[in-house]
Amino acid sequence: MTADFRQHRLAVIGAGVMGTNISTLATSHGVDVVLVETDASALAAAKGTIKQKLRHAQLMGVLPADRPQGSLTVTASLEDIADATTVVEAVTEVVEVKEKVLTAASALVRPGTTLISNTSCISIDEMAAWVKHPEDLLGVHFMNPSYMIKMVEVIRGTRTSPAILDAAVGLLSTLGRESLVINDSTGFVINRLLHPLINTAAMLVQEGVASAEVVDGLLEGCLGHSTGPLRTGDLIGLDNLVDSLYVLYDARGDESCRPCDLMLQLVKDGHHGRKTGRGFFEYGAAMK
Repeated sequence: MTADFRQHRLAVIGAGVMGTNISTLATSHGVDVVLVETDASALAAAKGTIKQKLRHAQLMGVLPADRPQGSLTVTASLEDIADATTVVEAVTEVVEVKEKVLTAASALVRPGTTLISNTSCISIDEMAAWVKHPEDLLGVHFMNPSYMIKMVEVIRGTRTSPAILDAAVGLLSTLGRESLVINDSTGFVINRLLHPLINTAAMLVQEGVASAEVVDGLLEGCLGHSTGPLRTGDLIGLDNLVDSLYVLYDARGDESCRPCDLMLQLVKDGHHGRKTGRGFFEYGAAMK
């Protein structure tokens, strides 16, 4: 592993599932983190959630043995990101929310600070219009849980500088992640393939062709998927999935990306997947 973890100061904006996952990953690899969250209840829960995820990472044997744990500071003030070497935006997949956060964040940090959006679908070139220094922006699509899954999708915008791309890949290497770099396209590679698949799987359940268990069982047993599409959707969060599908549908006009009625009803009923304890499947306790 790369030994330069002390040179990084990471700021993460958003203490939801992905924000706490990324904070867990970074602190477990010795990187100091400032985690910003304006929602009081999410802010209050953040340290406990990350402690729980660090315990899970330890039990799974994925914590590096060659470095101390990085510090974690939680704050409601965006101004506390000013000294970061890298800023990761990890707020909800809604254009207006991301625009507000990235615009404000880019005005606070020094030029040359790596700005990462943990977007799953929104074009990096679209986001570049929101920030003060577009050359400092790129996308990193962490998987969930990001402290467990080593591969990351790195999205290079047309204005992303080579130095910023190298800096981001270097940080990811320090965090024990393997980067695969792609060029910008709404939805990128993973979700242009995955999201329509999950939506189609939900349509099959909606139409009564097969149960959720059978749909997932066929893709696991016949195609070798380690997790079926509907359980994957539950892990992503069906509310987040619907937001991303609408981004893809609006950008591409592909009917396979228009969220099906079953998925919309689950979201309306508050059944968002693992994090609420129920989605396409029942999980019992909610997952933070």
